[in-house]
Amino acid sequence: MVIDGLPSSLEQVACEGAPMSGMPIDIEHWSRIASEWMAWARAPNHDAFWAYRGSLLAFIGQGAGDALDVGCGEGRVSRVLKECGYRVTAIDPVEKLVSAAEQAGSADAYGIAAAADLPFENCSFDLVVAYNVLMDVEDVPAALKEIRRVLRPSGTLVISIVHPFADRGRFAGPEANAPFVLQESYFGRERFEDTEVRNGLKMHFAGWSQPLESYMAALENVGLAITSLREPIPDMAHKGTHMERWTKIPLFLWLKAIPLPI
Repeated sequence: MVIDGLPSSLEQVACEGAPMSGMPIDIEHWSRIASEWMAWARAPNHDAFWAYRGSLLAFIGQGAGDALDVGCGEGRVSRVLKECGYRVTAIDPVEKLVSAAEQAGSADAYGIAAAADLPFENCSFDLVVAYNVLMDVEDVPAALKEIRRVLRPSGTLVISIVHPFADRGRFAGPEANAPFVLQESYFGRERFEDTEVRNGLKMHFAGWSQPLESYMAALENVGLAITSLREPIPDMAHKGTHMERWTKIPLFLWLKAIPLPI
């Protein structure tokens, strides 16, 4: 099947796409830890995604039409989009992750592509989702410019990021009531790398921390206007106690944006 000119076969896209040599630092990182991420993301109720999944479904809402999952990873957000009723194209710059998404039947079409270089015609999608992607992207303005280009005039962009405030601080201890401490300035853009170990799984995270204003400026500069903002609270039913602390301050920030008339 072909959606907007994109072959649904992973092999076709991989052969036609650019070689993955001389990778940007963000793509190199995710290529290196792809297996770690698949184990981490697919362990039921393991990471924060599961405590917010129901709220994410409600925030996206039921719909129809063509949706693009930018930075699809192993495919779990693509599967959410299919559950919402969309025809889903899943892309990621890491071939191993796209292959895993395809093997799980996560979407209707697949491609290997970076957010800043989308292989689609202008105005191809009714919905674009960038779920916890922009803080991992080296060039956020370039990614948003491309997303704006492939959105239809009536389309919507859904963004999830780790809350910029949560990104800059740490809880003082493992207790649920431990205070949250901001150790350095909230302002400026900084590269981060961290390793999390829980329940026998290890995950190396890396990306860029930046203030909310930086994201807003990038959206404004490409002609995308915010229409909704949420700071979701985790669903604690059947979730680990490690999520209880995130009922005090927001872990994630969710946005909806629409294209402004040109």
